Amino acid sequence: MNDKQVIADVQRLREELAELHEPVANPAFIVVSGLPGTGKSYFCRKLSERLTCVVLESDALRKVLFPSPNYNAEESYRLFQACHFLIEELLKEGFRVILDATNLAESHRERLYHIADRLQLKLIIVRVEAAPELVRQRLQNRLSRADPQDKSEADWRVYQKMKPRVQRIERHHFAVDTSRDITPVIDKIIREAKR
Repeated sequence: MNDKQVIADVQRLREELAELHEPVANPAFIVVSGLPGTGKSYFCRKLSERLTCVVLESDALRKVLFPSPNYNAEESYRLFQACHFLIEELLKEGFRVILDATNLAESHRERLYHIADRLQLKLIIVRVEAAPELVRQRLQNRLSRADPQDKSEADWRVYQKMKPRVQRIERHHFAVDTSRDITPVIDKIIREAKR
């Protein structure tokens, strides 16, 4: 993929962002990881209601670049190349960023760690989980498209296919079970982001 394509993709993604808040002196970079249906996007929405952040939701951004996505490796590579450039751009400008994506492989997370390390910014990693029976119920409910904020197309079959790919997060991280009250973890993350 050439540089022109990346620049064009980053521009398209940036145009889709909601109005940006005031920049802060030391923006935190929050990386959210978890299987489909565990409640990542819900968690990110609740966190962003209390902490001004730019939320980059991979499912929504994928549809900006690929209106009829096929979720193949080439498409994902192009999406995340653009996301990584956009993340770095926003952080350099002083915006807190939340990346809402599965981020299951440590090799994929390494790229995100490098962005935070290179910019010498606070990296906050969050592992989102929920009991499989609850995830299955949520993914079945997703088929009815009852939640207009839910941009994901992943179903139970996708969850089962991805589950064996989950790799342990090697860095310090927060774990949140979305079948329980998520407020205590959100409180801790906000304190950490503002510290």
